[in-house]
Amino acid sequence: MSNSTLAPTTRPIWVRLTPVVFVLLWSTGFIGAKFGLPYAEPLTFLMIRLGMVAAVLAVVALVTAAPWPSRWIDAAHIMVAGLLVHGIYLGGVFTGIAHGLPAGVVALIVGLQPLLTAAASGKVLGESVSTRQWLGLTLGLCGVLLVVWESLSVRADFLIGIALCLGALAGITAGTLYQKRFCGGMDLRSGTALQYAATSVVLLALAWNIETMEVDWTGEFVFALMWLGFVLSVGAVFLLFILIRRGAAAEVASLFYLTPPVTAVIAWLMFDERLGALALVGMMVTAAGVALVNNRKRAT
Repeated sequence: MSNSTLAPTTRPIWVRLTPVVFVLLWSTGFIGAKFGLPYAEPLTFLMIRLGMVAAVLAVVALVTAAPWPSRWIDAAHIMVAGLLVHGIYLGGVFTGIAHGLPAGVVALIVGLQPLLTAAASGKVLGESVSTRQWLGLTLGLCGVLLVVWESLSVRADFLIGIALCLGALAGITAGTLYQKRFCGGMDLRSGTALQYAATSVVLLALAWNIETMEVDWTGEFVFALMWLGFVLSVGAVFLLFILIRRGAAAEVASLFYLTPPVTAVIAWLMFDERLGALALVGMMVTAAGVALVNNRKRAT
């Protein structure tokens, strides 16, 4: 007991800052999509992005002598987690945005993940979620609703985009739980390369059948590709897997509540999209909810 109470104060500063950096990086995903999607169809964009990163990580894994899965079942678990986290989640988000769904609505739908993860983590992972944490999860949801409330009333013809984002929500929720349960010993270099390679092959098959696969290689597209490929698909995803490995699933998932507010701030700084009073209140409510979920004091 004494070790667990001392752990939060004795952890290195980089460990304590990891959730903050993760939220900042993850929140730029919508910005990168805004830059890149006008120049390539969503599945083609993702296929190029993940295939490129898979090749780079495979070289890194070989050069650094990273261990690869020794059994086929371990490799299969890693690829399944990758298809859920990268294929279904990113595919749903990108195609939802490509169908005209506002980024705020996409963030809201995906932001429901913590409630689903918390509800499932008890049965799937045997983790307990305290009353304090349930209160925090509920506050986080209320904060997200406040932040994107105005976006919900913009248009009413986004049923396809909403369905795609609901699929993305299911993918990231299932992927978080699956990664926590079956891929705890995965080496980040070789394992992530394997995940991206498997997902890019599936995306190639889908894009070949339902998209033109035409790309306009503008400076904006190349920038978005490099940013999403290496800053998001390497930096942010590595941090996500580190957080999943170190923390309870419900606590890690609660960080996704911070994505819509942080995305709104970045959009304000980059595109002069103004924040209303309701959004600011929502951000504070969300921050309070995340603090409750991640409070490790005695659960009752």
